[in-house]
Amino acid sequence: MWRLIKVLLILAVLAGIALVAYAYIGPFVMPGDFQAPVRDVTQPVDLDID
Repeated sequence: MWRLIKVLLILAVLAGIALVAYAYIGPFVMPGDFQAPVRDVTQPVDLDID
């Protein structure tokens, strides 16, 4: 049982390291994928003040 927990913990740490590495290295490898879409969004709001 401890062996399974140990393996899952190691895999979780490796996944975290991979995610951080992807976040830092990704924009240099794929610059288009990390940019947020830019557009203005306007929506009318009705305020009901009584």
